[in-house]
Amino acid sequence: MDNNYTVLARKYRSQDFKSLIGQEVLVKTLTTAINTSRIAHAYIFTGIRGTGKTSTARILAKALNCLAEDHATANPCGVCENCRAIAAGQHIDVMEIDAASHTGVDNMRDILDAAQYRPTNGRFKVYIIDEVHMLSTSAFNALLKTLEEPPAHVIFILATTEIRKVPVTILSRCQRFDLVRVPVETLKQHFAWIAEQEKVSLTDEANELLARAADGSVRDGLSLLDQAIAQTGGNVDADAVLDMLKRADRGVVLDMMKTLLSGDVASALNKVDDIYNNGADLAMLLTDMMEWTHWATRMHPALHAGDVTNSPYTADQREQINDIINRVSLNTLSRIWQVMVAAVPEMQAAGNQKQCFDMLIIRMMHIADMPPIPEMIKQQESANRMRDVKNILADRMSQNSGQADASQQKQTKTINSAAELATALQESKEILLFSYYSSNIEISEFADGKIKYFDRKGEGDFIHKLGKWLMDKTGKQWQMERVMESVHTNTISEQKQEELAADPLVASAMNLFENAEIVGVK
Repeated sequence: MDNNYTVLARKYRSQDFKSLIGQEVLVKTLTTAINTSRIAHAYIFTGIRGTGKTSTARILAKALNCLAEDHATANPCGVCENCRAIAAGQHIDVMEIDAASHTGVDNMRDILDAAQYRPTNGRFKVYIIDEVHMLSTSAFNALLKTLEEPPAHVIFILATTEIRKVPVTILSRCQRFDLVRVPVETLKQHFAWIAEQEKVSLTDEANELLARAADGSVRDGLSLLDQAIAQTGGNVDADAVLDMLKRADRGVVLDMMKTLLSGDVASALNKVDDIYNNGADLAMLLTDMMEWTHWATRMHPALHAGDVTNSPYTADQREQINDIINRVSLNTLSRIWQVMVAAVPEMQAAGNQKQCFDMLIIRMMHIADMPPIPEMIKQQESANRMRDVKNILADRMSQNSGQADASQQKQTKTINSAAELATALQESKEILLFSYYSSNIEISEFADGKIKYFDRKGEGDFIHKLGKWLMDKTGKQWQMERVMESVHTNTISEQKQEELAADPLVASAMNLFENAEIVGVK
């Protein structure tokens, strides 16, 4: 065994700006800044793992301290003493600090005390603080003043994968660069070049799988390539990569989705059994099915969502996808996607992934049979309208019936005396009319359809209200004649008081109390 073997991720680490792949904007900005002598005193690089944050920091340190020129250069030679020492991590003026193991304020104070001294071998002292978000709050506070106004010979380069955890007071003192995910095509070209340098065979299909599995990270992709070379002995093909990643071939995924959308539950579950027995990771299969659904949705003729030639499928596979989606609605694909997204945490938490995946397949196939949501809404609205129409018709029939009954009652209702009028008002709960009529109206003549009266208070609106009420109750117009002088008759309330006073029991009760009188009849 060769004990000096260096993994590909370290062996092919970028050593200058030209070899830094996938970060064109970053490279252009930094090289222009160096060439125009507009070098900032603090930088912060952020991005996912493996995109080149630490590599960029080292290249920048080389550019600032390279001895090939008498000033900073955007093209460090890589062979001078400073360049070689920085590449090996051994330069006395370039300090790489792991914030995860130097989190405290005391560690930061030691660094800042040393920063006051001029560099020994280089032009600048460069402090590269990796995973800076792991510093404590006290350490960040100790760094603030020096980071804002450092000595002229000091450059700070911070790197982090969790930019949101870095205080805004730190961010405002640095030039920020976001390192993007490296595109799949760029990764493929890089891996193919490395395979050529290593004299190994790497098929295009295997390269495609590795580049997509890397998810934009150069280091992740090189680690996978290293593992694939070790597994195959130097002949890396798609089957070996699929077996290593425990992923199903895209043709298998396409066939799986075709069966799922056909509605054949038994066939779909049998395919899941076969894929599982062949050693595929069901969580990865779910990821591949989500990828298929995403691209099928973008390719759907109802959407026209731009160019799809950069999809991970061959021209033949894209034709098969088009055949499938021509028979599937956009609504169905959207619902399946939602079910898949919800199943991701379920798969992670499930004790038995196979059982969870089987239930997921059944759920997706049943939800795919449901009518589109707009159609369901229309059906519900139609049902609601039918129900409302039935209710309206029933109400109208009831009202017509009630009106007929009321009309019949009005036509047969007769009021023949002043006392009957008072009783009718009370039964109809016309409290105001009843109270005024009983207390203030003296009836001199009363017949069916005619009333002659004297109003003690002279409330003009009362007689109109009473006439309207009589018309509504009896169905005919009453003649109301008001006399201007009292006829000296009792009102209804006074008549009731006289009747009560004449009652023997009431008279006995009144005799029990001196000067007692009846003040009202309820």
